[in-house]
Amino acid sequence: MVEQAIKPITTNQLSTIAPLSVPMELACVEAVAEACWPVGIAELSRVLGGGLIPGSLVLIGGEPGIGKSTLLLQTASQLAQNRGVVAYASGEETLHQIRIRAKRLGISGERLYLLAETNLESIIEHLERLKPCLVIVDSIQSVFLPEIESSSGAITQVRECTIRLMRWAKQMQTPVLITGHVTKEGAIAGPRILEHIVDTVLYFEGEFFSSYRLLRSVKNRFGSTNEVGIFEMKDKGLAEVDNPSQIFLAQRMEDSIGSVVTATLEGSRPLMVEVQALTSLTSFGLPRRTANGVDFGRLLLIAAVLTRRLGLKLSNQDIIINVTGGIQIKEPAADMAIALAIASSYKDKPVNHEMTAVGEVGLSGEIRTVPQLERRLSEAARLGFKKCLVPRSSMKNVHASGIEPIPVSTLREAVLLGLVSKAATTETDDME
Repeated sequence: MVEQAIKPITTNQLSTIAPLSVPMELACVEAVAEACWPVGIAELSRVLGGGLIPGSLVLIGGEPGIGKSTLLLQTASQLAQNRGVVAYASGEETLHQIRIRAKRLGISGERLYLLAETNLESIIEHLERLKPCLVIVDSIQSVFLPEIESSSGAITQVRECTIRLMRWAKQMQTPVLITGHVTKEGAIAGPRILEHIVDTVLYFEGEFFSSYRLLRSVKNRFGSTNEVGIFEMKDKGLAEVDNPSQIFLAQRMEDSIGSVVTATLEGSRPLMVEVQALTSLTSFGLPRRTANGVDFGRLLLIAAVLTRRLGLKLSNQDIIINVTGGIQIKEPAADMAIALAIASSYKDKPVNHEMTAVGEVGLSGEIRTVPQLERRLSEAARLGFKKCLVPRSSMKNVHASGIEPIPVSTLREAVLLGLVSKAATTETDDME
């Protein structure tokens, strides 16, 4: 004899929420352009595709302590001042804790209603009475539905709570922002279907030793996924970075050995970053390769090309690559800058401080073209650079103003044109 509990059969409550619909021919559907709501934070609006769309569901993920709740509280304050009532439901903090953080951020709190609740049904009941213009749930792993027999944060709870919020947002035409925990690998915790349900997925990332934060879009049904927002964490919250290139190059020394500036693209925004390299004779049997801010595989590829095609004896050299400011370069357009930095450190010759380099390095030592070269050159010219090493194959349709593009075909040619001889450096020091 085995005891078995028989659960009473109940109707699915989700079916009562969903409105009745009839099939319509695509040609008969009226195309209505959705108006974006500017959120009052330009960097966040850029990543969202211009602003919030009524009825959209946005998921923001990131490491603990990276600034997700701070960003959402600042967004809630801006919309409460400009549009109307905003509801902020927190299942991880008390009202007193949120008030302390709001006071530190300089947020007064008019028309911003706080709710310390984890029962999603109770949250939705309060939302129907408040009728807010924006809803924030922090976080989706902390809320639960009582009809589901599992703890909050479980796969079933996360999925069903997200679906319930999505249906409510579509029905009420109210944007909803939710935060999500991440695993140790950096992915959003919970079922993968969570990212398929929502309209927009944003990742808030940054190194803990750096005050700069990057907001990336990996999914956006209403805009581009190539945009990125840059913030700086200060005492009074997150501040927008209007000119990140100038900040990343503020501490760069002129004629420093092993230092090259390149123009990388973060979404559609060009950024000027400094790539540093250091080579030293290894003290052990096998040389070490260390890459901070660039892909380790690209470092091995470039070191092999320098050894094979240019004859640099790097087999007994430790090579360390670092990108200043904690920026991660994920595109091959920085290959030529990395190669020049390694050659500069190995030959003990600086690179012209008025020169930048953009180009992909092939296995034969050739320099390959990169996308959106004109935007990179315009950003370099705006920051005062006079010359730029560019792929020769990209010079056909490039029109640059304020900067001289120097076309190169091979990496050997780039090293010969980029490195400054010691005689020229000594002569400049004598003149000073």
